[in-house]
Amino acid sequence: MRFKLLLAFVEEAKTDAVLDAARNAGATGATVINHARGEGLNKKKTFFGLTLEVQKDVLLFVVEEHLARSILEKINEVGEFDTESGQGIAIQIDIEDAVGVAHQVETLTKVVEEKL
Repeated sequence: MRFKLLLAFVEEAKTDAVLDAARNAGATGATVINHARGEGLNKKKTFFGLTLEVQKDVLLFVVEEHLARSILEKINEVGEFDTESGQGIAIQIDIEDAVGVAHQVETLTKVVEEKL
């Protein structure tokens, strides 16, 4: 079984909704890194030297490769990344090898067979 790593940079207020949507689309879990910050095309506004920005969370999903694109699209939809600049981004990366996922393979095999 082959896997992809999905990384999503999401507004903190949307984290739970994105996690729920990803799980409903086939993700079996996630790692959340809280309070990340970044800078995009437009530099953030400041007030007396303090940046006025919404905190972001980094969500990491290890997902089966056949489910990756649909999960990525659901993350984009719920995270509203395409509505305006600065909402967040999500990417997928090939995983060459992984350990600690053997307990998921049996469950994922059934899910993937149903989807294909």
